[in-house]
Amino acid sequence: MSIPQNLKYAASHEWSLADPDGSFSVGITQHAQDALGDIVFLELPKIGQIVKAKSNCAVVESVKAASDIYAPMSGEIIAVNEALTQSPELINSDPYGSWFFKIQPSNPAELNDLLDAKGYATSIGE
Repeated sequence: MSIPQNLKYAASHEWSLADPDGSFSVGITQHAQDALGDIVFLELPKIGQIVKAKSNCAVVESVKAASDIYAPMSGEIIAVNEALTQSPELINSDPYGSWFFKIQPSNPAELNDLLDAKGYATSIGE
């Protein structure tokens, strides 16, 4: 399984990509997508919502199950990917290109709690 080196990972299977403006794009990993199967629905957080690290802030539903998506860091939701609410199956074909929301972190120290690609691979037994 391919695990991009340029991302940070939460143990709960979300990836985070640092954006040039200091925010982070967040989605789910290939491992999570494989476990879920065909994704049929996505409930995203609201723009302006304040979230705490490791708190559930979105829901993804597949033909197998519904699963909470957790904020990898505390902060404010500054954007959501509306295209995914219309076509959630895009997550199945490109989980690392399908960001769910963007967050402006309020506590940069929390980034130290995220895993690098090697740490994430180890956590999932790769």
